[in-house]
Amino acid sequence: MPLQTDFDATAAAVRACRICRDAPAYGAPLPQEPRPIIQGLATARLCVASQAPGNKADKSGIPFMDPSGIRLRDWLGLDMAAFYDASRLAIIPMGACFPGYDAKGGDKPPRRECAERWREELFAGLPKLDLILVIGQYAQGWHLGRAEGGLTGTVRRWRAILETPRRPRVLPLPHPSWRNSGWLKANPWFEAELLPVLKLEVARTMAPR
Repeated sequence: MPLQTDFDATAAAVRACRICRDAPAYGAPLPQEPRPIIQGLATARLCVASQAPGNKADKSGIPFMDPSGIRLRDWLGLDMAAFYDASRLAIIPMGACFPGYDAKGGDKPPRRECAERWREELFAGLPKLDLILVIGQYAQGWHLGRAEGGLTGTVRRWRAILETPRRPRVLPLPHPSWRNSGWLKANPWFEAELLPVLKLEVARTMAPR
């Protein structure tokens, strides 16, 4: 039988988790106090499967409370109230804590300990999910496996991925970070072809039942 869990109980355990600081399995401990950030309730039908909270989200305790969130909400066609309605939309990052900055000033990759410990259990507590928006290479690798062509190749195959018969369905997206503005400019098909379908699918999934 599929694993079934109580999402609220798992989410509370995730928020209390300190694995990346106190028992790191990969590299040095998280240098700052962990602040795990996730969103959801067992009734959610849409999930944003993201990378990891940024510094601004870490300070506020609210996922995507930064310029990336503004762009993402525009992509989805959602206002703040709908985006932060945990009863309809879950936000499950690959790493629940801000991972810190790398030498170039970008965010480090999500801590691997987090997904390995919690991801399966979190998704088992979301039985009503209909659509998972898989954002960035780390989430795409987890949910779809590593694919030829990397992130761009995966997102280019969005129609075939979305139409694959499974529940929940999956739709890959690039990260909405301002650092990806060059990618968006180099791939105009994303805004012209994918975004209209994305908005339609999100509206359908978020509609009251």
